[in-house]
Amino acid sequence: MADKNIVKKKKAARRRLRVRGKVSGSAERPRLSVTKSLKRVFAQLIDDENSVTLLGVDSSSAVLKAELQGKVQKTDVARKVGEVIAKLAKEKGIEQVVFDRNSNRFHGRIKAVADGAREGGLKF
Repeated sequence: MADKNIVKKKKAARRRLRVRGKVSGSAERPRLSVTKSLKRVFAQLIDDENSVTLLGVDSSSAVLKAELQGKVQKTDVARKVGEVIAKLAKEKGIEQVVFDRNSNRFHGRIKAVADGAREGGLKF
């Protein structure tokens, strides 16, 4: 019998490849890649044609820590990450993005980042 973690990782890798097969970013419409760990949320805008990361934000950055003081839920932090990356993208002149959820479900913190980015003015 296969180890449960090995099966889990294989399924996650298959989901990641399926999503990345359909989603690609360009200079006009970069890919908004969202990743999460147990403690943090990471968001990047990536131009796949030139293989360049345009900008990135994570939940432990100084900008977010100044705004979020005290004890805050992880989904609230994720929403704020989405708002901050949308603000930085607007400053660079980026209006539209393609959303990349990696191997995660569009649920919880991943959805909160998307909602925050939409509130910040990005169009998916």
